[in-house]
Amino acid sequence: MDYALNPYLGCSHGCVYCYARFMTRFSHSKEEWGTFVDVKINALEKLKEEASKKVKGKVLLSSVTDPYQPIEEKYKITRGVLEILQENNFSVDILTKSDLVLRDLDIISKFDNISIGLTITSLNDDVRSIFESGASSIDSRLNVLKKFCDKGIDTYAFLGPLLPYLSDENLDELFKILSNRVTRIIVDRLNIKCGNLPKIRNVLELHYPDLKQLFEEALKDNSIYYQNLKQKITKLSQKTGISVDIIY
Repeated sequence: MDYALNPYLGCSHGCVYCYARFMTRFSHSKEEWGTFVDVKINALEKLKEEASKKVKGKVLLSSVTDPYQPIEEKYKITRGVLEILQENNFSVDILTKSDLVLRDLDIISKFDNISIGLTITSLNDDVRSIFESGASSIDSRLNVLKKFCDKGIDTYAFLGPLLPYLSDENLDELFKILSNRVTRIIVDRLNIKCGNLPKIRNVLELHYPDLKQLFEEALKDNSIYYQNLKQKITKLSQKTGISVDIIY
C-alpha cells in the first residue's frame, strides 16, 4: 500500500483481539477500545484538497478502524472517500468485517483497480459472536465475497488473526467455500503486543476455560502450533488452487 485512510477513530465492532487498541495512547486514553468512535467530519474536504496533489497509488481502507462499521451507514464518510478516490484515479484496497460494503457496489464497480477483502477469523459463527460481537456474521461476509466475485471484482479473504484451536476447526471447509469466491487468501497469527491479552484471557476463562492453557502455550515464541498451522494451510492452498500469502 502507498496510503492508509481511516475515516473514523475507534471501532464499534469491539473485537476482543484487536491490535488497534494501541490508538488509545493518542486519544480516549481512559476509555475502553471498542466503546467510542470519532467521526472525521472534515475528511472529505481534506481529501479533496490532497487527492489532486498526491502521487497516484494504492489506498488502504483502513488500517486501524473498519471503514464500514455501523456508524458509516449514517455518516457515509467511506462512501464519499471512494467517490473522491475514483474521480482522481487512485487504486483502492478495502478490508472490512461488514456486509455494509455491498451498499457501495455502484461506486466500487467504477474503479479500474480495486480489491475487496473480508476478514474471516473462523467459520464458526459462535466464535465470531464471542470475539467479534459487533461485526457481521460469517455467512454475511461470505455472501459479500460471492456477490463481488460474481461481478468480476477482485476479492480476497484475510484469515487473521487465526485464533489457536478455534480458527483452525473448519479450515478445510472454509477453503472449499472460498475457492469460488476469492483470488487469494492472506493469513496472519494473533498479535498480542498491543495490550489485548488480558481481555482475551477473560473471554477464554468465560467461554473456553478448558482451552485457555493450550491457547496461551500456542502464542509462545517457541511454540510449534503456528508452524504446524502454516504447513496445513500450505497443503490446503495446493489442494484448492487458492494463492495464499502467510505473513507471520
